Amino acid sequence: MNSIRQVPSRVKSKRTETMLGGERDHFEKQQLSSISKAINSTETPLKEKHARRIILGTHREKGAYTFWSYAVGLPLPSSAILSWKFSHVLHKILRDGHRNSLQDCMRHYSNIAETGLMWNNTRDRHGYAQLVSLHSKLLCTKIEFHTKHSEIPASLEVSDELLERTAGTDINNVFQLTVEVFDYMDTELRLAEAVLRQLNMSIAISTLTSSQCKLAPLIQVIQDCSHLYHYTVKLLFKLHACLPADTLQGHRERFHEQFQSLQTFLNKARDMLYFKRLIQIPRLPDSPPNFLRASALAEHVKPMVVIPDEEELEEPEEDEPEPLIDVSEAQPVMASQPTSDIFDQAFGPPNNGFDDRDLQIEHLKREIELLQAELEKIKGEAQRYITQLKSQINILEAELEEQRVQKQRTLVENEQLRMELETVRRRNTEHESVQSNFFEAEKKSQATELRYNKLKEKHAELVANHAELLRKSADTVKMLSATHQTQEEIERTKQQLSFEVDRVRQESDMKIDEQKFEMDKLKRELDAKNAEIQKVKISLQTSEMSGEQMNSSMAALLAEKERLTQSMSKKDAELSSLKKEAHLKESSLQQERDKTIKELGELQGKLKEKSSHEEQLQQKLLEEQFTLLQATVTEAENIIQDAVATLDDPLHISCSSSPDYLITRAEATLGSIDNVKTGHSEYVKSMRDAGGLVRALTKFSHLAADTITNGSATAHMAPTDDADRLTDHCKSCATQSLQYLRKLKSKSTVKGADPTSIQAAVQKILRIAQDLRPKGIDVGKDELGDMVDKEMAATSAAIEEAVRRIDEMMSQTRKDTTGVKLEVNERILNSCTGLMKAIRLLVLASTDLQKEIVESGKGAASVKEFYARNSRWTEGLISASKAVGWGATQMVDSADKVVLHTGKYEELIVCSHEIAASTAQLVAASKVKADRGSKRLGVLQQASRHVNEMAAGVVASTKTGLDQIEDKDTMDFSGMSLIKLKKEEMEAQVKVLELETMLENERLRLGELRKKHYVIAGVPLEELAQDNGLVASPNVTAGPPSPKPSKPTLMKKPVLAQKPNIPPKTTLR
Repeated sequence: MNSIRQVPSRVKSKRTETMLGGERDHFEKQQLSSISKAINSTETPLKEKHARRIILGTHREKGAYTFWSYAVGLPLPSSAILSWKFSHVLHKILRDGHRNSLQDCMRHYSNIAETGLMWNNTRDRHGYAQLVSLHSKLLCTKIEFHTKHSEIPASLEVSDELLERTAGTDINNVFQLTVEVFDYMDTELRLAEAVLRQLNMSIAISTLTSSQCKLAPLIQVIQDCSHLYHYTVKLLFKLHACLPADTLQGHRERFHEQFQSLQTFLNKARDMLYFKRLIQIPRLPDSPPNFLRASALAEHVKPMVVIPDEEELEEPEEDEPEPLIDVSEAQPVMASQPTSDIFDQAFGPPNNGFDDRDLQIEHLKREIELLQAELEKIKGEAQRYITQLKSQINILEAELEEQRVQKQRTLVENEQLRMELETVRRRNTEHESVQSNFFEAEKKSQATELRYNKLKEKHAELVANHAELLRKSADTVKMLSATHQTQEEIERTKQQLSFEVDRVRQESDMKIDEQKFEMDKLKRELDAKNAEIQKVKISLQTSEMSGEQMNSSMAALLAEKERLTQSMSKKDAELSSLKKEAHLKESSLQQERDKTIKELGELQGKLKEKSSHEEQLQQKLLEEQFTLLQATVTEAENIIQDAVATLDDPLHISCSSSPDYLITRAEATLGSIDNVKTGHSEYVKSMRDAGGLVRALTKFSHLAADTITNGSATAHMAPTDDADRLTDHCKSCATQSLQYLRKLKSKSTVKGADPTSIQAAVQKILRIAQDLRPKGIDVGKDELGDMVDKEMAATSAAIEEAVRRIDEMMSQTRKDTTGVKLEVNERILNSCTGLMKAIRLLVLASTDLQKEIVESGKGAASVKEFYARNSRWTEGLISASKAVGWGATQMVDSADKVVLHTGKYEELIVCSHEIAASTAQLVAASKVKADRGSKRLGVLQQASRHVNEMAAGVVASTKTGLDQIEDKDTMDFSGMSLIKLKKEEMEAQVKVLELETMLENERLRLGELRKKHYVIAGVPLEELAQDNGLVASPNVTAGPPSPKPSKPTLMKKPVLAQKPNIPPKTTLR
């Protein structure tokens, strides 16, 4: 009976569990219904009520466990639209769901990434594949960011104080957080740009359901971008407050690009009808913030995205609304009657002396006990709620107090900001004054530059005037010499005139004396006549008879007297005229002499002025020449100091140079040092002209800097000891150069400056560069001509031997194989035979072209002299010929192994490519010195194309044979289950990744092998063989044909002519 009474209690205890289990089943059923309706392959936009139920479910169970339990079973690889809607729902869950949803999504991070990777390599007709790939990348970036920065929720709604605390005070953390926000924004904008690119940008297109399906996730993108833009602005202003502007140039450029993209995206979205009903899109400013101005932060306005609170008209659904949890006290009382009825129906009416009232009393007592327990439970829960509410009140009071403190702090900060604003204003005023001073200084600088240009023009004018004065001085000297000659002529003329005057005087004196003598004579005669007259008178007196005779003689004497008187007057007139002429000539000569003396004095004064001016100009010219020399020396010092600075520059470590280029620079530097010596000696002899020394120093400084820089770059690739010695010699060269240039800057030491020490340092650099130079084939230049003929003959012989061996292999394989293998072997050997014949024709054409080149280029020299003169080309020709012969031998060996089933078909393909490359090298080596119009060059090029075709034929026949021989299993997956297929798919992906890793490693190894090959290309073949422990045989002979013929001695790949590693001009200064 007691057990019967206890049955209703057990039924009552299980009822609550049954009700909770029912609620859980109903919740899971409702979640499954919402997920299946939200995520489907129909090209329609996601309905908000389904997404809201899924989000409410995450809040109810405090996580996204139920969502992921159903989501992992969705057939995402089957439909791109299904994957697109799944990404949209997941984005909404991350933004609006419970905080624990982020951890649940992080557990399925690999599934999201694999979905994006799968659709990235797939294309569909609707264009959703690319969108799913970009959305998956966005979700992965979002999950990584918020997992790393757990303080920032996935909805990105945080205060500026929390953002400041998240960034911290370490500027490196702020810098890293800024980069991560940039990457976050990039993924958002790439998705938005991809969606808008696929849609026609007309306004009406957004009303189509297919377009709305693509546009729906952009609402979450707009919400994210508004917050990310605000965070970026805040972080960049903080960075600019701590770091220089040049360091953040890349951040500013990246922000400007994102600003333009975001502005374009928001403007396009604002014009679409679809978004106008669902979201209020903010507007960005016309220009991005100016981070170089700290006050621009106050002008920044955070863009706010508003979702309108509109009651959506939901369609009626089949499922019932979610039941609420009923915690009322009436539920147990209402359920008591049905329980008793169930009990009566199960066990029947009471008996054995008990009536229904006793049972009801017992039942009511138990109900009362249950209700009391429920009441106590409700009271306990109410007390807990009261305690929680009190704690929340305390928390809110603490937050209120914190807000008050924050308010006080904000007021203090506002006051500080106000003070800082005043400081900034004062600084702006000072900056404006400094800027005005700068403008004035700039004007003064321009005026100074203008004066300098005028002085420069004046200097040029003075130089021109000096040249003109030199020309005038020469003319003056000529005029002075002419004046001296004129003066001498005047002296001579004066002497002649004085001599003429003396002569005239003497003549006049002589004439006067003669006249006097004649007058005396006439007087004597007159006296004599007078005496005779007296005598006659006496005689007349004595004799009257002789009177008539006396009268007649007297008349004759009177006539004679008149005649003599007339002649005497004439002589006096002539004498007076001669005196006048002599006096006039003497006065004119005196005037000319005075004038000449005056002009001579003026010319001598001008000559003295010109001499003094010329001396001043000479002194000024000396000073200008020395100033020009000093400026040149200063610039040369700067150039060499810049070159020395690169020796310790960490950025210069990545630069490299070849010893050959260093040798050319060192030799050019030695030549420039000789020019410096010549210019220095000329300047010391005549300091009026420093042009030769200036030109020599300019060239020397650049060449010395090139030598130092290239020496350091060469040391980066040299052994340690040689690198240290080369670096020391470069520094010594720079030191000696700077000492020599310092001596040239002083007038006292300019004559004793000697660049011999620089020359010794450069010679040491040259010797080390020559030691570092790769060693080529140790063959004398006289032997190159013979070696070319030998190598070409050896190559022809190797090809003939290869053809013979292929014929023997052909006959042997016809005896040993049948069927498909015989067909494959015959096809491969026939293609190899055709390739060998084509190579033989190529070698013959190359030999003919080589003979034509030698005949046309040797001139009067011999063939050996031509090869010796073109040694580098000859070595390249020898190397190419060796490569062709080596490739032919390797081709035969590989074909032999394939026929005997001991080799790989891939070896034949590689040998074919190698032969094609070797023949291309031979053609290139022959083509370098050939005439473009040569017919033999055309024959050689045709032969080269034929070789390439034959090599392609070998590759094709090899691949065809490989396909015929290899057995490929048919892929039958009909008997596999879904799990088995998924497992096989994952194993195939793992194998693909392994093979891709192996392929990447082998490519890296191939690259390193090629680098090493070119590094050791200059080592002789015998030395390389000794290093490898092998012996290279110059004459390779093949064994007799047999089913397993003996292999010839292993030949190494011939040494190639080394190409000098000349760095670009931008690498080194």
